[in-house]
Amino acid sequence: MNANSDEMTATSSGYPTVALGKAMLLTAMAGGMGWGIRGQYGHETGAMIAGVLVATVLVMLFAPMFNTLSSARAIAWITIGVSFGGCMTYGQTVGLTHDAPLIGNTAALKWGLLGLFIKGGIWIGFAGVILGMALGGKHYRTGELGLLFIGMIFLIFLGILLLNEPYRPLDADLPRIYFSDHWQWEPDAELKPRREKWGGMLLALTGLWAYAGILRRDALALRMGIWGVLGGGLGFSGGQCLQAFHAWHPEWFKGGFIEQLDAVLNWWNIMETTFGLIFGAVLALGLWVNRHLIQADPTSEEESQIPGSFEWSLFGIYALAMCSWSFMDYPAFDQFADLAITMGMLPFLAVAAGRFWPFWVCLPITLLPIAGKTIRHLVYEAKFLDWAYGWVFCLILPMTIATAVSFFWAERSRISLNGRNFCRSLLILNAWIYFLLNFAFFRFPIPWAPFDQWTSRSPNNLIFCVCLIGLTVGALVTRPRKPVSIGNNSRSGR
Repeated sequence: MNANSDEMTATSSGYPTVALGKAMLLTAMAGGMGWGIRGQYGHETGAMIAGVLVATVLVMLFAPMFNTLSSARAIAWITIGVSFGGCMTYGQTVGLTHDAPLIGNTAALKWGLLGLFIKGGIWIGFAGVILGMALGGKHYRTGELGLLFIGMIFLIFLGILLLNEPYRPLDADLPRIYFSDHWQWEPDAELKPRREKWGGMLLALTGLWAYAGILRRDALALRMGIWGVLGGGLGFSGGQCLQAFHAWHPEWFKGGFIEQLDAVLNWWNIMETTFGLIFGAVLALGLWVNRHLIQADPTSEEESQIPGSFEWSLFGIYALAMCSWSFMDYPAFDQFADLAITMGMLPFLAVAAGRFWPFWVCLPITLLPIAGKTIRHLVYEAKFLDWAYGWVFCLILPMTIATAVSFFWAERSRISLNGRNFCRSLLILNAWIYFLLNFAFFRFPIPWAPFDQWTSRSPNNLIFCVCLIGLTVGALVTRPRKPVSIGNNSRSGR
């Protein structure tokens, strides 16, 4: 295979192609490391780590005709979309497959894996549809997107009413289709049933998919939505199969080196990392199969529909809301924010209309809650770092770098340049920032430490090291392209 075979080229058919192996490997690394790191930081905001890494790889490899602003908008949209599914509860669904009282109960195992397939499919299904919307060449107006979000919020409540009710745990009255722990599985146990929202999210996803794919005839959104559901479903259930196998067959992990390794394996984090590896690879495969549908939106050369002062005002409002949601306790606001799509509406619309917002979402906005949670854990909960070191190295320094880089690329002289250089720099910077923050969160498990000094974080950190190196090398060897005028794209499909 020659050196050029890994690079995006224009074929005689007029659409770009990229080596499938390279695309699946890099996207799997991005998803595996991002989703494995996500576990330390929480559902919605944590998922955005995987979102920005996976999206950057896909845009870098499959959309070399995009300019810098178009690339940033696509990555930001996908990053926000990955966060939506984080509002669904899934801890007890995982528990159905491996909790000690349920070991040997194959019915609970199958039901739990089905629930994980559905919830994982919904979670990454949003990312798939929005990936198609971002890369399919259709122009979505800001007002149109606002109405779409209002419709999705309505569908959330309708779906919860239809599929996640009744919910009266004190009376043991739970929904007919219920994927958390239930007295059906443990009749004599003292349970705390969880409020499920997967039905609402399923209807919201269906509405988004139908609008973009059917009403707007966005073929890439239609197809990538299906690939997203497949990748998320296989990823969540497939990753949990590993953890469940460990719980069901402890005899396989007795004796010799495997018993020593088992003592330091964090199986929950192994499940999360596997989830990300699988869904990343499947999204890359789906996009490769449908690469002939990728094209830039000819109107995306419009740098902004809103003035910069208004962008800053929206940034202030959203930053306060994000900090309140992540670090404070306001029950009334939390009920609004915990639907996730409600929190995603403002940044999604701002990314569509603004010049700075796409870069802010790719860098400081996604980073802010992660850096804050790192400080909260290491400085105030575990008291592992002195407050000065924690604040400087876990918040001030990374946020300063991320913000400065976002302004660098948002300069008017750069937004019309070819976007591949932006994607390459973004991938390297984000991969290293999130790896290092997580490395501190893991209490610095040195990869080359002697085996007898390994902790339960060492195996996953070693996996993340491999992914980090792979993503860095992948970004460095992916060649930049000369600027392309995306407004002259004459391919059909709009």
